[in-house]
Amino acid sequence: MKRHSQNHSKTHSQGFSQKRGGDGGGNSGRGRLAQSELPLPKFEVRTDLAVEEQESFAGDGGEIRGVSLREWHHRDSHIRMTEVSILNEDGARVMGKPMGTYLTLDVPDMEKRDEGYHEEVSKELGNQLRMMIEKMCPEKKEKASVLVVGLGNMQVTPDSLGPRVVDNLQMTRHFLTEYGGDFCEKNGLPVLSGIVPGVMAQTGMETAEIVKGVVRETRPDMVLAIDALAARNVRRLASTIQLTDTGIHPGSGVGNNRHSMTRETIGVPVAALGIPTVVGAAAIVHGTVDALIRTLSMSEDTVNYGKYIEELDAESQYELIRELMEPEFGPMYVTPQDIDERVKELSFTVSEGIHQALYGSRLL
Repeated sequence: MKRHSQNHSKTHSQGFSQKRGGDGGGNSGRGRLAQSELPLPKFEVRTDLAVEEQESFAGDGGEIRGVSLREWHHRDSHIRMTEVSILNEDGARVMGKPMGTYLTLDVPDMEKRDEGYHEEVSKELGNQLRMMIEKMCPEKKEKASVLVVGLGNMQVTPDSLGPRVVDNLQMTRHFLTEYGGDFCEKNGLPVLSGIVPGVMAQTGMETAEIVKGVVRETRPDMVLAIDALAARNVRRLASTIQLTDTGIHPGSGVGNNRHSMTRETIGVPVAALGIPTVVGAAAIVHGTVDALIRTLSMSEDTVNYGKYIEELDAESQYELIRELMEPEFGPMYVTPQDIDERVKELSFTVSEGIHQALYGSRLL
């Protein structure tokens, strides 16, 4: 077991509103007064990744009460595995995420084109997903029937991962109707079904409402939700896979919270698999400030400036970032310029991982 050791300052801070006095200069004073009258929103660098929440704490994150950390990698692979387990309510409150296990596969090479669509990643993902299914459905194990839900909007490329994954899967549940209820079991096949529920603007319904109705009618043993995520770190875009047994909260990473999909709301266990495809502009600016601090601290001539910025409290750092971005920019999210090709390849990688978990060597 390898411990992860990094020193990061915590990135969450509370927004604040502070009155500024005029300085006697006409336009400048009025500008400052107008700015002070506007309530500043709470600043939060959003992320869907539990591993990024863990990294935002000082030390290696293993000292957080109610949170355990395990990290390893395989000798013959470039895949680094990080497991963050939130064990109790204390850990959930600190991390801002539900209790459960969050497994992250970091694959820096996944951004490179691969004719085999990263077979080693699919294989490792399949192994981890199979173990999670067996853990979540202990009475069924490898015979569990799975409903794959492709969350997102097919018309918006960074948000199309879920629908594309479902489109690549080989479904089998219809065989039960065509050839009898025991057909899949006799032939050693999984019972796999899928749905792309769309987004609320298209359907007028909450995704959770649609999925709950499908679960009630088709009675799968569990749901596997596939979704595009938001990250804090640009380096994680399209190169990190998160697998969790806690269910999913669609849109939470970009501040567009929808009804949760969990065992409590859906009625069956819900696993979630996601890949970050966007990062907030505020996160990029925050990272730039961190890089600026490190650069200034490396030179004797500017070390005091670096220390000054580093010693700013969270509220002052927020004000600095706010002034850099300008209020009129609003919330913006950035995605790689080749996201269309990346999402296409990632959808194959993920779908093959699901096939590995459910079919093994029995793929049709």
